Amino acid sequence: MAGNSQRRNRRTSNKKGAQVGSGGKRRRALEGKGPTPPASARKGHVKSRIANAKTKQTTRRPVARRGGKGTSEMVVGRNPVFEALRDGVPASTLYVQQFIDNDERVREALQLAAARGNIHLMEAPRPELDRMTNGLNHQGMVLQVPPYEYADAGDLAATAFDNHDDPLIVALDGVTDPRNLGAIVRSVAAFGGHGVVVPERRAAGMTAGAWKSSAGTAARTPVARVTNLTRALEAYKKAGLTVVGLAADGESEVGELEALGGPVVIVIGSEGKGLSRLVGETCDYLVRIPMPGGAESLNAGVAAGVVLYEAAKRRD
Repeated sequence: MAGNSQRRNRRTSNKKGAQVGSGGKRRRALEGKGPTPPASARKGHVKSRIANAKTKQTTRRPVARRGGKGTSEMVVGRNPVFEALRDGVPASTLYVQQFIDNDERVREALQLAAARGNIHLMEAPRPELDRMTNGLNHQGMVLQVPPYEYADAGDLAATAFDNHDDPLIVALDGVTDPRNLGAIVRSVAAFGGHGVVVPERRAAGMTAGAWKSSAGTAARTPVARVTNLTRALEAYKKAGLTVVGLAADGESEVGELEALGGPVVIVIGSEGKGLSRLVGETCDYLVRIPMPGGAESLNAGVAAGVVLYEAAKRRD
């Protein structure tokens, strides 16, 4: 019967006694915790894990720095590695897969790397090479190319003046193909130029492809990188150099310009768009290459060679 239960601590009355207060916890609980955070911000959620993985992957990638050095580069595949070593592309480490098939290309690449004496030879398992190359078909060989050490743009002219030479410098505006950059470096070396200037953004840098196209001349022809090409050209003008831009609608033909025989910066634009507006307005002269055959334009590397030849003739 009710009230006769023998169980301990059984309440036999509905009357409540004194209770200890909650300290406001119940009131705060009713206030809520605000809006629900997005899935990527909730710990343990699948979208949060994906976002964290992307963040870690981004932080591991090399980031180009302003000024002196760029980023290191990986040349992958047996033929590309062999050709890079044969063409004198500077390298720091050659990674070779464990238990690799020792074919002719592998043997030749190892011989070239050993002959240099300053390339580290590292053996690595295939999963490690897959991770390094982001899953590219490396064929068991990866060559690490160190960051290129860019020169200072002001030093190109200063060094020429110190050697009692009239500076002959080529500046590139919107040339994005590394092979064109390498070919221009080669032409600058062939015609006695003092260096090449490239902008940091929307332009080719000194990659392994540029080194190969330069046929080794990049080792003795400095390349400078600038944040703003227009400001760099204005600084050259203040230093006494004439800025000559190459344009299809130039005022005169390149062979008629006497200024090529003195201290000069030759500016070459991209094959499609040519010179940008600000760069074109900064030039002292705009010249064109006569093309009686009717072609609309020349490859940037070929155009640079033509103008540099004309400049070299006047200097001789």
